[in-house]
Amino acid sequence: MTNTSELHDLTVAQLAIRLREREVSAVETAQHFLARAKTHASLGAFLDINEEVTLTQARAADARLAKGTANALEGIPVAHKDIFVTRDFVSTAGSRMLAGYRSPFDATVVAKLAEQGVVTLGKLNCDEFAMGSANENSAFGNVKNPWNLTCTPGGSSGGSAAAVAARLAPAATGTDTGGSIRQPASFCGITGIKPTYGRASRYGMVAFASSLDQAGPMARSAQDCALLLSAMCGPDLDRDSTSLDVPAEDFSLRLNDSIKGLRIGVPLEWWGSGVQTEWFPEMPAQRSEGVDISVQLAIESALKEYEKLGAKLVPISLPRTELSIPVYYIIAPAEASSNLSRFDGVKFGHRAQQYTDLTDMYKKTRAEGFGDEVKRRIMIGAYVLSHGYYDAYYLQAQKIRRMIADDFQQAFKQCDVIAGPVAPTVAWKLGEKSDDPVANYLADIFTLPASLAGLPGMSVPAGFGEGGMPVGLQLIGNYFSEAKLLNMAHRLQQATDFHSRKPPTLAEGL
Repeated sequence: MTNTSELHDLTVAQLAIRLREREVSAVETAQHFLARAKTHASLGAFLDINEEVTLTQARAADARLAKGTANALEGIPVAHKDIFVTRDFVSTAGSRMLAGYRSPFDATVVAKLAEQGVVTLGKLNCDEFAMGSANENSAFGNVKNPWNLTCTPGGSSGGSAAAVAARLAPAATGTDTGGSIRQPASFCGITGIKPTYGRASRYGMVAFASSLDQAGPMARSAQDCALLLSAMCGPDLDRDSTSLDVPAEDFSLRLNDSIKGLRIGVPLEWWGSGVQTEWFPEMPAQRSEGVDISVQLAIESALKEYEKLGAKLVPISLPRTELSIPVYYIIAPAEASSNLSRFDGVKFGHRAQQYTDLTDMYKKTRAEGFGDEVKRRIMIGAYVLSHGYYDAYYLQAQKIRRMIADDFQQAFKQCDVIAGPVAPTVAWKLGEKSDDPVANYLADIFTLPASLAGLPGMSVPAGFGEGGMPVGLQLIGNYFSEAKLLNMAHRLQQATDFHSRKPPTLAEGL
């Protein structure tokens, strides 16, 4: 029998075997993780836990396991980012505007995982309406990074990343609009993948920027992410107009494929000038000046591991990388200003207690319900969509967005996969950039291009940087190449142990 006190050290794949072989029950597993979530509540990862619902789901999973009718993920506990609506748990999107809100239905991603026997542990903290890079914009408080409790876990899926890193859940769902799966995965030393835009349904995901939002899994290993992503993806054409009519697939089938001869493109613009490497002996002026040396060294070491495995590194160029920041911060706020207009206090959500007329009610409700960053982005979005500015800003941003996507297609003529840093630095101190929104925006420079192009991308633990904080290697593939990315990540994790290392705070009891 499995020692239940060690359940949190098992990966999803390992735990699935124990459950199928009846070495441990789904109820015992759920109870173990619920207890950990309560014990480490100070981490700020969970926003809502409903023990009765969780254990009811676990008992149903045990019944199916006993009958031999279990699905692939039967009894596996998973926590959901609070951007996905759920019937049995409060759905707030990290905002006062939705405090206490209960949805009449489950998001498609939540429902698909439930169909595979997943047990829901609860809802996880996130930046308000998924707007942020540090999880400091949540109306319900900061999440702390398990590797250093004074540091940010990243955002907006910071609660998901912290919960997985701290072993409060074997896996979690996240969403990625401009890097919100990849960046917190990098900061917390876990694995996360954003699939091709449209592969996972957006139905029931509280909308931020509709042309960018995409769901994905966050776990400790590529194998775990492959298992979860296989369950999450698939067409949802009747309910999501952005869903692709592409069949679901088993992303775990190619995990052990050889990567010998694989061409890995290394973008010149993503490599800082502080480290000299044989890949870029020339043109140092084009390199990024903002990449921390410790991050570069960790990425360089990971890329050399790929060379040992038989892959070939190819210098490439993504010349419009820097333009991704202004393009994203025009398009995303524009879409947000439209999507968030529904939160007006009339049908659901927060409503101001005192007002004189309908207009006054709108104003006071939105002033009270939205946080500063959400208000900032609504105002920016309304401005760039306004008469006289639409052509100058929004239309131009859309044109450059197409050029950024074309840059990737040119690069993929020279390589099979693109690799580089997820973020220019390791996780920074909580509050360090809270007074400077632009500094937060600049931290997304390497994740934004793939999001704008709708490409799949992932973060893989690649070592440690300044202060012993985790560094993630970003892998980006062409459309529908999720299996290839997961194969690459898995092969790196077979050669290294960064993904299995524990935060030191676990030994100290958080």
